[in-house]
Order: sequence, then C-alpha cells, then structure tokens
Amino acid sequence: MELLPISTPHCRVERDGHLVVVTMDRPEAKNALSSDMLVGLADAWAYISAEPDVRVGILTGAGGTFCAGADLKAMASPSADPRVQERAAQIPDYHWKGLLRGEGALPAKPIVCAVEGYAVAGGTELLVGTDLRVVAESATLGLFEARRALFPMGGSAVRLPRQIPYAFAMDILLTGRAVTAAEALQMGLVNKVVPDGQALAAARELAEQVAACGPLATQAILRAYRDTLGMAETEALKVSDAIGWPVIGSADAKEGARAFREKRPAVYRGE
Repeated sequence: MELLPISTPHCRVERDGHLVVVTMDRPEAKNALSSDMLVGLADAWAYISAEPDVRVGILTGAGGTFCAGADLKAMASPSADPRVQERAAQIPDYHWKGLLRGEGALPAKPIVCAVEGYAVAGGTELLVGTDLRVVAESATLGLFEARRALFPMGGSAVRLPRQIPYAFAMDILLTGRAVTAAEALQMGLVNKVVPDGQALAAARELAEQVAACGPLATQAILRAYRDTLGMAETEALKVSDAIGWPVIGSADAKEGARAFREKRPAVYRGE
C-alpha cells in the first residue's frame, strides 16, 4: 500500500487501488483522539471524496484497539508537527469533520469500519458515522458519556436512534454501559462479528465487494439516503429519482448489462 502525504503522526492514510485504509495510529493511548488524529481523519475523508478512482474507505485502529474515545488534553493541544498545524488552520471545524459530523463531513464514498478491542465513547461515535461495520468478537462498544456526566458530541444522540430501534439506542445512550460485539450485532448496530484479529481482513473483503459495484451507483445510493432524511416518502422519491435516473443512463450501467450478457466481470469506470 502507498502511504499518502496527508498522514499525520497519529493517523496513517494508505492507498491500495480503489481502497483507502485510514488507521488511527496512537496505540500507546488506545488510539484516543488527538488533534493530530482528527486533522488526519478530516483530510482522509476529503481525499476519499475527491479522488475519482477511490471507491471505498476503511477505518481501523492500530495495536489491536479501535479508539478509546477523546483525549481532551491532546485534542486541545496543537500538533508538534508544523505541517499538521498548518492543515489544522486551513480546515474549518476539523474536530467535527474528523468525527464524521457536520456540513460536508461525510465522504461521498462508503466507509467500512474494522473494530478490534475498544471502540468506546468517541470510538463508537466514529463507528456510527460509517456505513458498514465489522467487529471482532471480543470488541467492546459503548457510549460512556452519561456515566461521566458528559454528552456524546459526535452526534450519536441524534444518529443512533435513527439507525437502530429506539429502545436499544436509549439503552446504549442512557445507561452508559459497555456493549458486547454479540449485542451490537443483535441490535443491528454492526454488520458482522468475526474472530479476534480478523476485523480488518473481513472489512477489506466487504470493501472489495462494494468496490466491485458501479461507483456511480454506490455513491448515488448513499446520497439518496442522506438527502432524503426526514422527508415524507412522496418528496423523498422525487429526490431519489432525480439522483437515480442519471445512473440508469450512464456508461457504467450499459457496461453492467453487457457484462451480464457476456458472463464476465464488469469493468466500471465511474462514467
């Protein structure tokens, strides 16, 4: 994989063909969020959105841990790296963008989450911002903020009840308790539970399945969902149709039909 120059001391961003792997890389602190990490995450999401040949991103953590939440001191302290300091000054609200919340923060491409170990507080908030989620069987999730008289500022108080049944969401949010991988799967919070040490490999397999689909189609599906949140069905279908018809008429759609007839893998170009 190619290490990209947008990487920071606490966030490794690597390109492998159509995939970009984003690794929170502060294992000595269980990958707790820092300003270095959030700048790297914000740049990674922007890169994934902007690069035409990138189809899927993968978010994971180094050292057998996903993310143990916010390190408030490290988040408030500027980076020791002058280049990262410069980027922080250039990215409005980089803290929020790194956490996948706020105007324009969500990448236009799908993000697959690969969780080992702890994904708690800000770690679960990051997971909630992704589209597909693979967790190791001994992973621990949870939003511990209420237990500390804090608030989940990553957006989970809004997002979580929209993603899983209300009673499950309130259980996680109001008790502040730890949630096992098996419980998260049963709640519908994650897609797949795999043996320990296999989360990244399984997430990569899932990402490659997505990358093999037509990129215009996958991006349009994400956009239709996001752009119609809160709309009545009649209005939502109008928006969805406006997004979908150009995809139906695309060169990729024609290639998909040809490949099916010719019984061969399709070669999509995002056109």
